[in-house]
Amino acid sequence: MAQTFYKHDKYLSSDKLEGRFPGTKGNNEAAAYIKKYFKKYGLKKFDNNYYQPFTLFVKEGINKMKSDSVSTQNVVGYLEGSDEKLKNEYIVIGAHYDHWGWGGQNSGSKKKEAFAIHNGADDNASGVSALLCILQELSNAKVKPKRSIIFISFSGEEEGLLGSKYFVSHLPVQKDAVKVMLNMDMVGRLNQEKQIYMGGAGTFPDGVELMKKLGENSSLNPVVHAGEVGGSDHVSFYKAGISAVGFHTGGHPQYHTPEDDIDLINIEGGALVAQYIYNALVAIANDPQQLYFINQD
Repeated sequence: MAQTFYKHDKYLSSDKLEGRFPGTKGNNEAAAYIKKYFKKYGLKKFDNNYYQPFTLFVKEGINKMKSDSVSTQNVVGYLEGSDEKLKNEYIVIGAHYDHWGWGGQNSGSKKKEAFAIHNGADDNASGVSALLCILQELSNAKVKPKRSIIFISFSGEEEGLLGSKYFVSHLPVQKDAVKVMLNMDMVGRLNQEKQIYMGGAGTFPDGVELMKKLGENSSLNPVVHAGEVGGSDHVSFYKAGISAVGFHTGGHPQYHTPEDDIDLINIEGGALVAQYIYNALVAIANDPQQLYFINQD
């Protein structure tokens, strides 16, 4: 799995994609790359399309652009559940694929003066790489999970969770059928203590216990928070009353700078994290008990 993780991260964080800023060729190429694997591994489409297009406004001073409305897209597909009854319930797993492009004065770059490609190898090519690794493993599984699983890669996260907000307000299924959302944002820099951090584990029944138990044979040390939901795309789901867990491997000095590159990614660590989250996904999708939202302040 480590080699697969590396392959995906290397492509998505390459200079060719110029930092994957919404509305650019690089962002669209990243979306097409993700779509290719969604199709390859047999995900079904909603509305006959893997893309969920939306527009966002870009203010001046970001990524070589005049202020303008641009079109971008979430990439979405689903795997139908194997249980006659539970397949009408959905678990969402996601990761945003956009980043800051070339940065700029009005961007979220920490080095606004450095007009250079922000490759976002950790933020968030790593999350997308984990998503595609999990999808590949699931496609190879002999027995499919009981609940249906929606795979999604969001655009517009850096501008304020715009892709996930759009998805939550334009769900392709009934909202009460969406039971849990798992989100991966910056999972490529596993530390020496092998800590995988998560917020929101207490937003669904027995979530904290499950996440701790899954750590036992994983060679990871899960740092599990029942609340502390965090600041990435899973928050859009949480605010809509959907159970949501966010996974990450922690911050670093290269965050939102042109130095967030592939050579700093912990490839083996990324594979361990993807395996852990795969196990969590399958456990939740097969959970016989009723899944419901638990508010965590």
